[in-house]
Amino acid sequence: MKTIDEMLNLDLLTHEQHREISAWIASAESPEEILQMPATLWQAVERASLEMGVNEDLLRPPSLDADNVALC
Repeated sequence: MKTIDEMLNLDLLTHEQHREISAWIASAESPEEILQMPATLWQAVERASLEMGVNEDLLRPPSLDADNVALC
């Protein structure tokens, strides 16, 4: 949900899209049910994800110095 909120804050989703997507996710009882979200909502999420570079972040190899990162 945090990513969807960020998409709204960046004006990549309308308030209506955000509301509909959030409601769909909240009512889904499984990942499979989330995947049944209407195509228009998926398209909105995909466009926003592209704009945010979400795919590039997910495909980036882990940093070799990740062991030295302090997690707070």
